[in-house]
Amino acid sequence: MNIPFLGNRHDRTGDLPHTADPELLAECELLRAQAAEEGVALDDTPASLEALDQLLPRWRDDEETLTWLGTDAGLYLGTVLVRTVSGARWEIRADGEAVVRLSSGREFEVVEAGHAWAESGAPELSQWYAEVAEA
Repeated sequence: MNIPFLGNRHDRTGDLPHTADPELLAECELLRAQAAEEGVALDDTPASLEALDQLLPRWRDDEETLTWLGTDAGLYLGTVLVRTVSGARWEIRADGEAVVRLSSGREFEVVEAGHAWAESGAPELSQWYAEVAEA
């Protein structure tokens, strides 16, 4: 997914990945606001992913909110991974998609996972985290 607020991050050849500002990607404003309304504190830990998985999906009736929240959920999942998994880092691919890359070189499309969670609740964010963290 191309995240417009990151701008055109291509170099001269347009095919090299770039690092991303972790603080900017961690904002997840809509997700944090909705979680706070439900009494869930997002403290960038795996436990907070489990708490998100328990929220009632009230956003599924609003297509615009669903899309935005899915992006936020994916960026939040990535934030938790980057902050808790040794060697994990944000990267912006040449196509503009923010992904998490592990020290092994394995890449995870967290925004795609966030959209799947927002749309159907499966796989759960905590399950996704567990799979990536053990990789």
